[in-house]
Amino acid sequence: MSKFLKGTIILLIAGFITRILGFINRIVIARFIGEDGVGLYMMVYPTLILVVTITQLGLPVAISKNVAEAEAAGNHKKVKSILIVSLTTTLALTVLFTPALFLLAPYLSQTLFTDPRTLTPLLAITPIIPIIAVSSVLRGYFQGRQNMKPAATSQVIEQIVRITLIAALTKAFLPLGIEYAAAGAMLASVLGELASLLFLLASFKWKKSFPLRKKFFQYVTNGKQTFKELMQVALPTTGSRMIGSIAWFIEPIVVAHSLAIAGLTAINATKQYGVLTGFALPLLMLPSFFTQSLSTSLVPAISEANANHEYKKIDHLLQQALRFTFMTGGLAVVVLFVLAEPLMTVMYNSSRGTSFIQLMAPFFLLNYYQGPLQATLQALNLARAAMINSFIGALVKTIIIFCLASRPEFGIYGVAIALIVGFVLVTLLHFATIIKTISFSIYIKDYIKMLVVIFTSGYLGMVCTKWLNVFSLPLKVIIVTCFITICYIILLFLLKLLRKDDLRKIPWIGTLLP
Repeated sequence: MSKFLKGTIILLIAGFITRILGFINRIVIARFIGEDGVGLYMMVYPTLILVVTITQLGLPVAISKNVAEAEAAGNHKKVKSILIVSLTTTLALTVLFTPALFLLAPYLSQTLFTDPRTLTPLLAITPIIPIIAVSSVLRGYFQGRQNMKPAATSQVIEQIVRITLIAALTKAFLPLGIEYAAAGAMLASVLGELASLLFLLASFKWKKSFPLRKKFFQYVTNGKQTFKELMQVALPTTGSRMIGSIAWFIEPIVVAHSLAIAGLTAINATKQYGVLTGFALPLLMLPSFFTQSLSTSLVPAISEANANHEYKKIDHLLQQALRFTFMTGGLAVVVLFVLAEPLMTVMYNSSRGTSFIQLMAPFFLLNYYQGPLQATLQALNLARAAMINSFIGALVKTIIIFCLASRPEFGIYGVAIALIVGFVLVTLLHFATIIKTISFSIYIKDYIKMLVVIFTSGYLGMVCTKWLNVFSLPLKVIIVTCFITICYIILLFLLKLLRKDDLRKIPWIGTLLP
């Protein structure tokens, strides 16, 4: 089995476990602090992501790419230099931006978010910045060596610790007010990330092939060339992620002010934003663990192939990634659309957000594509093009949010429409950039077949749902999901989109086949 496939499968397993645990975490938060608390949580979270993006400076992707190329050349000194220079850079930025967020928190909560209750969650989440900064460097190092186990295991540990603490902390702080309960949820995230970092440090100490502290400052002093090489990938990558992070940071601010123009109070705006981004979007994003796993594995695999001028291998890797993304994403879209209301009710004890899922699910297939396409652009030294594409999408999305959400007839649905337009536009621009750059073919016939599979299994799923109204809601969800999955897989085989040879490549399952 290739390193790419093995690494992807390890990340898939960990990603699936992490997403399930993450969903348990979301359900616990929703049931303990409600729509208002989730709204506060989601108002604050983009600010954290923006500061973390600035602190990381795009280094995780750059580390993964450069370490993979250094490993391919057998240059172990270069690997050590990459790691030391990256750690020094991120720690220096952490010292600058962590106090900055702490000091700016009062202004952000009162003026920009228009809800003073966001101050406590903002202060509670600030300590996570240096933790994520260091752990992201270590993850990039392991991924560059195509050793996905430490990063995968650390993600699972982080979610387990978070879930263990989330209920206790939110319940303990709830009597003090909803904002303190949201801060308790943030504190659980900090402690989860800390546990993840401790595991990564232990894994690095156990598996490293060089002493990190030996000649540390000498490597820092002589690391100008390494720093320059990292920045060639990191800065455009940061630009792309920075655009996304700034757009996400601005999003709740624009939403709050737009909904105020439409006549909503700050509390109602927070609740509605919480339903969209805290209830509906996490459910729609659940299948993205697959594309994230593919994306993480694609960067070092395509970087190595590109360094060795193996262009046919690049085409093969990308075709393979997009094919599996379409198959898994298509199944997810069908299940989410057909079972939107029962899923929301079972998970959150509320059907609010059902209309958001049914509106956005058909378009989310293109959102799942975005990860592998962006990873390919980064691995091919086209991070600048990815950045420009992201900027265009973010700008269009923000303009549409203001134009639609400020009108009473659209309200929060204007935000949902803007999100759809934003990610569809970015995905199409990524596709266009790749097609212009490499010899990449699009097999139209296979895509038409996939659409036939999606629509047919969706129709059968809706028929099955009507027949099973006598069953309890959880049992109905399980039965219909299994029915849709079986129909979907059978159709994939009948139309020859999935073959026995594909299954043979999967560990454990492949060994059972004749």
